[in-house]
Amino acid sequence: MRRVLLAILILTSLASAQKRPFTFEDMMALKRVGDPAVSPDGKWVAFSAVEVDLAQNTRKSHLWVVPLAGGDSKKITDDKAGESRPRFTPDGKRLSFLSAKDGGTQVWVQDFDAATGALTGEAKKITSISTEADGQTWSPDGKWLLFTSGVYPDCKDDACNKQKDEEQAKSKIKARVFRRLLYRHWTAFTGDKRTHIFIQPADGSAPARDLTPGDHDAPPFSLGGADDYAFSPDSQEVAYATNLDEVEATSTNKDIFLVPVVGGTPKKISTSPGSDGSPRYSPDGKYIAWRMQETPGYESDRFQLVIFDRQSSQIRSLTANLDRWVGSFVWGPKSEDIFFVTEDEGEAPILWAQKMAISSASPVLVTGAGKQTREMPMMAVSPRVIGGHNDDLAITADGKTIVFTRMSLQAPNEIYALAMDYSSIKEKKAQAVTHLNDSVLSQISMSPLESFWFTGALKAKVQGFLIKPPNFDAKQKYPVKFLIHGGPEGAWGDSWTYRWNAELFAANGYVVVMINPTGSTGYGQAFTQAIQNDWGGRPYEDLMKGLDYALAHYPYMDGNRMCAMGASYGGYMANWVLGHTTRFKCIVSHDGIFNTIAAYGDTEELWFPEWEFKGTPWTNKAIYDKWSPSNFVKNFRTPTLVVHSQLDYRLDVSEGFQLFTALQKMKVPSKMLYFPDEGHWILKPQNSQLWYRTVNDWVDQWVKK
Repeated sequence: MRRVLLAILILTSLASAQKRPFTFEDMMALKRVGDPAVSPDGKWVAFSAVEVDLAQNTRKSHLWVVPLAGGDSKKITDDKAGESRPRFTPDGKRLSFLSAKDGGTQVWVQDFDAATGALTGEAKKITSISTEADGQTWSPDGKWLLFTSGVYPDCKDDACNKQKDEEQAKSKIKARVFRRLLYRHWTAFTGDKRTHIFIQPADGSAPARDLTPGDHDAPPFSLGGADDYAFSPDSQEVAYATNLDEVEATSTNKDIFLVPVVGGTPKKISTSPGSDGSPRYSPDGKYIAWRMQETPGYESDRFQLVIFDRQSSQIRSLTANLDRWVGSFVWGPKSEDIFFVTEDEGEAPILWAQKMAISSASPVLVTGAGKQTREMPMMAVSPRVIGGHNDDLAITADGKTIVFTRMSLQAPNEIYALAMDYSSIKEKKAQAVTHLNDSVLSQISMSPLESFWFTGALKAKVQGFLIKPPNFDAKQKYPVKFLIHGGPEGAWGDSWTYRWNAELFAANGYVVVMINPTGSTGYGQAFTQAIQNDWGGRPYEDLMKGLDYALAHYPYMDGNRMCAMGASYGGYMANWVLGHTTRFKCIVSHDGIFNTIAAYGDTEELWFPEWEFKGTPWTNKAIYDKWSPSNFVKNFRTPTLVVHSQLDYRLDVSEGFQLFTALQKMKVPSKMLYFPDEGHWILKPQNSQLWYRTVNDWVDQWVKK
């Protein structure tokens, strides 16, 4: 027996020794899994997976299926144009998807063999709108198809839209005339078009009709997440979100409206002055649930889960006493349960709002983010169903299995399934359904995320994380990469990212330290909101105290060889650090604010600076001046890499130019990496490769020597 155990130990040690550090090429070889759709019979999960071709500098999505009960995943589409957003028809006999195989992106449908999980026959194009289609959704009775398209609000038909597009394409004049704010957004100029919701018969017997005409976006712009529209269970009505405020650049006030599928005057049902979105009807049709924020103009207000009683028109919050944000959610098939994702201390667990919380006024026993059990009124929820970092919830028609995506610091998204026992409130164990990235990850040595807590500003408890390098030796001293997250209302945690991948930063011999300072999410709304008017105050103190704590408690970290690195608000804080300490050997500032007053004038979503700094530069100039890194240029000493992109309209490229100019004038060793074809995020594969190489080389230059 001892020999067997010894042999196992030797084999395990050899396998571990054969693993290699993570590389950028490894990261590009990983498939990016998302958007799971469960077949009506509960046997299959269709999903998309993005594959990167580094040599061709492309990212392309294709469709896959996997048996929910277990088995191999199969790619079912492979057109050179790519395919995305798989959606089963209500009878499960066909699968719809988006593809540009015939030019512009349209909705296509192909027969699905439920016995083998294969697509059969030829794909048929369902939509043919000149302005392209997106976000397709089937009505529950299978008679209607809903989709979105960007159109000219004054056009009454597609012929008008087509004509205007052709005229603009042929015109030699490329000048633009702006008549209102939000004339550019994220990475593009908004132009004269608006996103509208269209509906057409699923059999194509009539052309698509505009359900949300007018000079507004319905649904509003989104960077991802759940759809802002849904069919009623009887297929007679559509709920959707839109923002009708006059000045959209200063408003976060989305509202929920109802409109009959045959068209008509929309009816507003939400009442919050803040954002309302992601409406979902209960399967029995009695309720509509959505995510609600109470505070207008505050994009980081707490998201609550509310339900609208369609008979009484009353709105109740299920999570008023849960001091965490609500993310994606799904109704149980009997309309007695809602499962939802929240954010909690570096994780995104799934919680469970049970029947009593939804349908009665009786107190329910709840678990606040799975940690403290107490009695609360109906507005509170439920036990923690499962921990981890989860998203994209779906549920089988029989309610027995929840399907979702899960990631961690050590692995990107895969699809998981959880068998539900409705009689038990104990946290359950999920099973992986897909394994698309196992072959790559099995060859790589990665360290798990380690958590630590310390006392930060105002004696608040603050959480930090660290990642050790491969082949870690506690007797050695390792240089440190100190990562600062963006937002500022964001958070580090046990999650995967392709843009600031902590495992990749650790792979060439660094300890990576990450702190969730004041302003971070997942620790209660008071902690999140405390950053307002205090951007360089408590958050900076938390960051420095957290780093001091880590250096004092982890002797393998070399405090004399550290680099501070951040993007967005993390870039702002890198600039703030630059003017307030010389403890770092180098700094990386990506897309950060250098001049708060200038940044107000060239950003697009004005509600953000007006909330964070409580006004405009001419109504509250003292606060803008107080927290502007530009006022501390005389203190700049640390070698700094500046990164910024031309298409970043959230934080204009001029912020990076100003910072680089100041560094050069102060004769601080500095370099600027400029991307003419990227926005706030570096997304193109070869650009990303250059970004990682430049950033890591900069850190090595100043820290490793």
